[in-house]
Amino acid sequence: MLYQLSEVERLIDDGPGLCVRFSAGYASDLEEGAVDAESGLPLPGLPAHPLDAESWWTLPREEWTARQISRLPAPRHVPQDVARPERFAWLLRGRVVGHAPDGEVLVADVEVVGRLAECLIDQADRVWGARFDAEFGRREAELVSVAHA
Repeated sequence: MLYQLSEVERLIDDGPGLCVRFSAGYASDLEEGAVDAESGLPLPGLPAHPLDAESWWTLPREEWTARQISRLPAPRHVPQDVARPERFAWLLRGRVVGHAPDGEVLVADVEVVGRLAECLIDQADRVWGARFDAEFGRREAELVSVAHA
């Protein structure tokens, strides 16, 4: 379990390709298989958000990382129901094999790196909110997550 944004930063320093995903976890993802919810087509990898900052990003990397984590549908933003297992944010590495319809990278040959504690997501929210128009971005992210729930 990771509790601080600085721990994620250290993992990014270990090498490129670190991604974050919000789901019921890797075992559940393997069991269910990756499928595009709208078309029903199988996906060649798990959709995830890359944590490597883009080359055009000139602000501190921590702010990029916080933004990517904050845009996830955190547990407090996702309605829980009996048909869905617990969902959480977790980190992974693997081979990028394409892009999902919503732009996430599709990752195959997954290596599970760790799970993000809610306090880490709260910290990312604070960093993001201090730097960006976080309320606009959060509403946009929630609309996307509701559409895919």
